[in-house]
Amino acid sequence: MERSLRGARVATYVYFVLNGTLMGAWVVHIPAIEARVGITHAALGGLLVLLGLGAFTGMQVAGRLADRLGTRTVVPAAGVLCGAALVLPGLAPNPWTLAGALLVFGFTNGCLDVSMNAHAVHVEKAYRRPVMSGFHATFSVGGVIAALVAAAATAAGLSPAATLATLAAAGIATALLAARSLLPSIPSSGETENNGTEAPTARGGARKQIRVLAALALMVMLSEGAANDWSALHLKDVLGTPASTAAFAYGTYAAAMTIGRLLADRVVARYGPMAVLRYGAATAAAGITIAALTPWVWAAFAGWALFGLGLSGCVPQLFSAAGHADPAAAGANVSRVAGLGYLGMLAGPAVIGWLTHLTALNHTFLLLTVLCTATAATAGILRSAPATDPDCTPAPAGSPH
Repeated sequence: MERSLRGARVATYVYFVLNGTLMGAWVVHIPAIEARVGITHAALGGLLVLLGLGAFTGMQVAGRLADRLGTRTVVPAAGVLCGAALVLPGLAPNPWTLAGALLVFGFTNGCLDVSMNAHAVHVEKAYRRPVMSGFHATFSVGGVIAALVAAAATAAGLSPAATLATLAAAGIATALLAARSLLPSIPSSGETENNGTEAPTARGGARKQIRVLAALALMVMLSEGAANDWSALHLKDVLGTPASTAAFAYGTYAAAMTIGRLLADRVVARYGPMAVLRYGAATAAAGITIAALTPWVWAAFAGWALFGLGLSGCVPQLFSAAGHADPAAAGANVSRVAGLGYLGMLAGPAVIGWLTHLTALNHTFLLLTVLCTATAATAGILRSAPATDPDCTPAPAGSPH
């Protein structure tokens, strides 16, 4: 059992890396595809909405399928479909076909995202200790792989279509090979102890909890989305740094987030998910406030680093809590929380952009301070959502890790 559980954990890492690689492959080829299709930045922005719409829809579909068919079936199927769909943007000859390609790619990416997170919840339950943040950290590794492959392919003179096709083939093979190590599918069941008499009350409480978790995911991921698109522009336009220096604002934020996620599982095991969410969100609030108000470049870097470090453990804990709220509906619950959070990530850049019509860019970041503070204040919701099975004792020191 220890060997199979360790294999399932490794397979989950593989799917998170795969998801990051496939999404990263699209992102790094955006400029080349935009130029080949002949569209403006504004038109591209509209097409990216379709990508987000497809992802949101895919999350809702995959969550329910994961509960009905089992993650061992849905995760590899979603991986194969997402890999195949990656080719489509590279082959699109015009804006209309690119729109369809992004809708399909977004849908399959959403399916993979939610199903692998649902499987990660089952792995974490079997481990009886926090492991979710580590999975989310490896998603970033996939983005690095995509960037390195794209750079090498460009240097070798390969077209975007050829590069995407190569990565797609590798992704499909990876999804199929890793499938063998996934945990056996867990059939969905609405039964509970005492002949199900406690099910309505328990599920009613779980639904309320899911709504709060989804709202928190919206606030946290809106903050993440704002950082993704506006951190570099903040240093360039507000503090007047060269573009080469400004780029390090996002790099600092992303590096701090990755490091935080690599360490977060140990912190959760010691202090609990509620503490990670509360103090993480509070740290993020302090960091973005510093970045928003400081006139010094070095302090802005420190602020963005604190922002990334503070946010790093928040989303994994929210996803984990959603999956554990009702094990029989882990996929559907993760899809609800992830779906609303994803909408927040898409909305974040737009909200900040709209607010710049009313005030200076750095002052718009104070909205993020408010959202992070509200998240910290609401972190008590995780008191009723332990990251591990409360009926189980902690895994022994010799268990797989």
